[in-house]
Amino acid sequence: MTHPPARLQLRIHFGDAMFGPGKARLLELIRDHGSISAAGRAMDMSYKRAWGLVEEMNAAFHTPLVASARGGPGGGGATVTEAGLVALAHYRAIEAQATAAALPDITALQAMLKPG
Repeated sequence: MTHPPARLQLRIHFGDAMFGPGKARLLELIRDHGSISAAGRAMDMSYKRAWGLVEEMNAAFHTPLVASARGGPGGGGATVTEAGLVALAHYRAIEAQATAAALPDITALQAMLKPG
């Protein structure tokens, strides 16, 4: 039996602020669904947790990464701002570059594992 393919996950720490795979995925889902609550549900996360992560991101960056509108008769919603799209693109680029750079070592480590 073989092991599943290895994958690299990156979390970038900027002092107290962090950006990693969870926040990147949340931004992608908000972009795709137009809703913080729908994005949270897609990640099996409570609305409160999803909203808290959005608030963390918005507080950490000069420009908010997510813009939201209150609910009500006309409905609410959320959009990933241009800054959010740029931040997401940078994170995904860093992730791809790091994975490519680490591939030989990841492959060597995986070869050292006992059969799964």
